[in-house]
Amino acid sequence: MAYCSIEAAKDAGVTGDDAVVTAWITAAQEAIERYTQQVFEPTDLVVVADVGADGLVILPRRVRTVTSVMPVLEPDDGASVPSSAYRVTSSAVLGQVDAVHLAWGGYDDLVAGAESYNGGWLGLWERWGAEQVKVVGEFGYEEPPLLVQHGCALLAADLQAKAQPSDADAEQDPSLQVDDEGNNVAIETDAPSETPVGAASSTGSTQVDALLAGYLNRGPSLIGGV
Repeated sequence: MAYCSIEAAKDAGVTGDDAVVTAWITAAQEAIERYTQQVFEPTDLVVVADVGADGLVILPRRVRTVTSVMPVLEPDDGASVPSSAYRVTSSAVLGQVDAVHLAWGGYDDLVAGAESYNGGWLGLWERWGAEQVKVVGEFGYEEPPLLVQHGCALLAADLQAKAQPSDADAEQDPSLQVDDEGNNVAIETDAPSETPVGAASSTGSTQVDALLAGYLNRGPSLIGGV
């Protein structure tokens, strides 16, 4: 699912055939996700978050479903806890937050270490000494909000415009390859850096930044996709 349609991107000023326009939409989506630290379509992810007071784990993305919760231990992660050991809330419900609520007060006599006579779930977590949990599930919005759709189209056009070299630039730098419409179609560079990309301070467009301000999430970082 794209954050905006090809037609919307073209209306915003993106030029080229559908494949070219789609590529600029994809680039815009990646910039939006780096800036907001959100995903705006259902996405399977693995995230790590801190265990706060009373077992509250604030999740760094809008949560849809959770399939696994496990303590982060050294050198290996602990076993997943059953769904009876936690409760999930989502910001998709008005008044709720994206979180896993660990059931400190509960117990399960069928789970080794979490029996009622062993201190229940609280006793088990205390013995683990885990300060973080790894959560596996589906995150993201059901579909991109209208402001995100509009921002994606505008940003795709902005990125393409900034990537179009002038004729003088093309003459001075033979590594730039320009098509008939003036699009920069290839740039020869050194090997890409292996340094992970963190949250971006801007999408590169102040107009788009303003549209997306209400969707910024500066919580814990994403660990990986599943």
